[in-house]
Amino acid sequence: MVRRRDLTGWLFALPAVIGLVAFTVYPFVASFYLSFCDYDIFTSPRWVGLANYHTMFTRDPLFWKSLQNVLYYTVFAVPLGIAFGVILALLLDARIRGLSVYRTIYFLPSIVPVVATSVLWMWLLNPRIGLVNTLLRLAGVEGPNWLADPEWSKPSLILMSIWAAGGTMIIYLAGLKDIPISLYEAAMVDGANTWRRLRHITLPMLTPVIFFNLVMGLIGAFQYFTQAFIMTGGGPLDSTLFYSLHLFFQAFQYLKMGYASAMAWFLFVIVVCITAVVFKTQGRWVHYGR
Repeated sequence: MVRRRDLTGWLFALPAVIGLVAFTVYPFVASFYLSFCDYDIFTSPRWVGLANYHTMFTRDPLFWKSLQNVLYYTVFAVPLGIAFGVILALLLDARIRGLSVYRTIYFLPSIVPVVATSVLWMWLLNPRIGLVNTLLRLAGVEGPNWLADPEWSKPSLILMSIWAAGGTMIIYLAGLKDIPISLYEAAMVDGANTWRRLRHITLPMLTPVIFFNLVMGLIGAFQYFTQAFIMTGGGPLDSTLFYSLHLFFQAFQYLKMGYASAMAWFLFVIVVCITAVVFKTQGRWVHYGR
């Protein structure tokens, strides 16, 4: 009877298992093999050993440029996104009339499709007719060319990422609701003001949520692709040629599938190493309330 029940369970799980093996495990293993091959889809893979990795590190200047671009984006976008998410959560945790309306307004940008958001920001950042530069002109400031200027292209995308901080804001709000009220009551009895309660209770108790969003933000930042692909295509002057975008061009524009697989595995190693370092440091600043 037990064996029959187990067999029934496996039969129900079989479609999910087949999908996992066919669309996740097999491509994962195949990409590792192809990273050591010269492969262009139309011909059989040809084993070349470490040639793809040697080319990546020594003969592809855009590899280092794309890595520099994604590091720049990660260093600025992830901390700013966390900071704005926490600030929004603190502001929207107050007891004011119409709070649900404000929360909805700030959360909406995070559920708008990325393509629609990208097109919207292309109009907002238009140097001649865009709303941002129009408002700056009213204030007596001549705005930059934003996406058309290599100096401002990455900051423009970082600004756009902050606009969608409403997704993390919801998680921070949930974390704020999980903080015991007794801690605030005890602090108020001891005479702690608002700033001290924020510094010594709210932020420390919120660190597990901040840690989660930090890890997810780092992983997402290193895979940044869609907005740059739609809005700039990697330009101007390769200033927004992020790592995933360069990988995409190598795979689907130049059909260098083997080389793209090598780039993908190097990105995987980078993300794993950085995530491991972040996990290693959590004991120093993350408080789980124990």
